[in-house]
Amino acid sequence: MKPLAQTDLLSYEAYERSRDTFRARIIELKQRRRLSVGDKITLVFENRDTIQFQIQEMIRAERIVEPHKVQVELDVYNAVLPGDGELSATLFIEITESDQIERDLDAFQGIDRGQTVALLSGSSVTYGSFEGGHSKEDKISAVHFVKFCPSSEWMRELAQDGVSVSIRIDHPAYRREVEVPKAMRQEWLADLSP
Repeated sequence: MKPLAQTDLLSYEAYERSRDTFRARIIELKQRRRLSVGDKITLVFENRDTIQFQIQEMIRAERIVEPHKVQVELDVYNAVLPGDGELSATLFIEITESDQIERDLDAFQGIDRGQTVALLSGSSVTYGSFEGGHSKEDKISAVHFVKFCPSSEWMRELAQDGVSVSIRIDHPAYRREVEVPKAMRQEWLADLSP
């Protein structure tokens, strides 16, 4: 996917004027790109539109207008975009009980290492590779960035009607699997097309 450039972004003022419409479109898009895997993990599969929205929101929230500071945001968020032949997701560990956040979050130590998050398409599996720096030996973040590099066989099976497609989490403290809806499959196919 082509990285975003400053010319792709709306100015602070232009975004402010069109924010409601832009935001409504992204909320609708994310409904097709978001999937909960059990009650504690949600993945949002990112594309140029979702990443542009994140950047525009950061510029708005922090009132960033200087081009070099806008470029810093672009550099950070472009790293989350999927490359050619990749899928990219933001993985959220969702703990809702405030008095249990630290304990429950600690139970997910190691989720960002090894073959813990998988996309299954028919008989093919692709495992997620996590961006580093979101956990330490004794601490783990609730937000992770994951990239998947599926094989051509996996992609072929994804495109076939009737083939089962799911997301699986396989961690000692959390084992869940959920079927991927057709709308999300279509989004993945669009992301993976050259």
